[in-house]
Amino acid sequence: MSEAAGRGLWRSLREAIAGVDRDYTQEPLNRAIVLLAVPMVLEMCMESLFGIVDIFWVARLGEAAVAGVGVTESLLTVIYGLALGISMATTAMVARRTGEKDAEGAAKAAAQSILLGLIVSAAIAIPGSLMAPRLLEWMGAEQKVVESGAGYTRIIFASAPSILMLFLMNSIFRGAGDAVIAMRVLWAANLINMALDPVLIYGLGPIPAMGVAGAAWATAIGRSCGVLMQLVAFVKRRSKVKVTRRHFTPSWSILRRLSRISATGTLQFLIAQASWIALIRVIAVSGSAALAGYTIAIRIIIFSILPSWGLSNAAATLVGQNLGARRPERAESSVWRVGLYNMVFLGALSAGFIVIPEPLVALFTSEQQVILYGGECLRVLSYGYVFYAYGMVLVQAFNGAGDTTTPTIINLFCYWLVQIPLAWLLGIHFGLGAYGAYWAVPGAEGLLAVVGIWVFRQGRWKKQVI
Repeated sequence: MSEAAGRGLWRSLREAIAGVDRDYTQEPLNRAIVLLAVPMVLEMCMESLFGIVDIFWVARLGEAAVAGVGVTESLLTVIYGLALGISMATTAMVARRTGEKDAEGAAKAAAQSILLGLIVSAAIAIPGSLMAPRLLEWMGAEQKVVESGAGYTRIIFASAPSILMLFLMNSIFRGAGDAVIAMRVLWAANLINMALDPVLIYGLGPIPAMGVAGAAWATAIGRSCGVLMQLVAFVKRRSKVKVTRRHFTPSWSILRRLSRISATGTLQFLIAQASWIALIRVIAVSGSAALAGYTIAIRIIIFSILPSWGLSNAAATLVGQNLGARRPERAESSVWRVGLYNMVFLGALSAGFIVIPEPLVALFTSEQQVILYGGECLRVLSYGYVFYAYGMVLVQAFNGAGDTTTPTIINLFCYWLVQIPLAWLLGIHFGLGAYGAYWAVPGAEGLLAVVGIWVFRQGRWKKQVI
């Protein structure tokens, strides 16, 4: 790298963290990727820390507590699915209107998505919190896991509005190119969660020890504080999207479009996550140690690939804004370039996970059986990292264009028709248990990447109208 290029990179990194206002449809492509991706990567790292920090402290309460958190995370796929579905639609619409230089349209889309999110979250929080123990039982959890985790599950479901709003409003910021605001919100929310976790789980002074329920309270409080910060950013008009009270008047045409795109976006996510729930059922046959090991390994994996989701989100914003600016070829170029960067990053990361997975799992638990199961899970899933790299970027590129249907069909084929049957065949039919379920994952992800590349090259996403 030349000295001038090096100075340019450092200047871009500084501006990315500072949140310098730029037109991402006009900036040189590499610079636009850096300016968007850096804060999005840091934001995604912070999103992952909610789960990592919880598991770090909860692991000291035993494998039943860890398993309870893991099963609850699987149940939360409904909330995450709805949040991500609405977020996909929101990012696509806000990015498209931003690229068109339609500030009023972007503000209207943002406000209507918030209205939709509030309605959806209210419909989840009440039944989920009331039925917490039964939900754990339906997931096949052992009785000791139900007794230990019911309080955690109840509190997490009751805090569903904060989960959904945090995702949703950050998607507004990302679509408009305000990635730094989204990053700062997640950093603040996580610092609060990190400070509260040990205090609420184990007690401090007059604060009683709440056990695993304390982890749920810490997460709920941290996320709620993040939502308050988002609201302040809107009220103080610090975002490029200037939302006012009049924008919240229901617009049925926008709500219908949001609902249509969100529905397939949610289905897209739930199809993918249903395969993970199926894996939980296969792994549960091997006992709570296998379930706890899987939970820890997945948290490590999620944390490691979230920077890649940050890169993918940058691709979604670039696709949406450049399509709005009527620059489809630039939109396509941005996807291939982000995919390449992502492949290099995840390829390097997977090498470490393949060589030393057990010591990483041992950071969270001292129970040998849990370490063995978790280490093997981490090693096997890491074989698919290079495939994940392109797969996740392509999926987000479709979503950024407002085409949530195409990746939904791809997910249905790769996960339900390949991953779930393969996990059952290896884990149950051939008696490999948890280890068989692990191997189904890189196989399905490899297929998804190949199919995604083929469909993306067809170019139909460039003609998507939203």
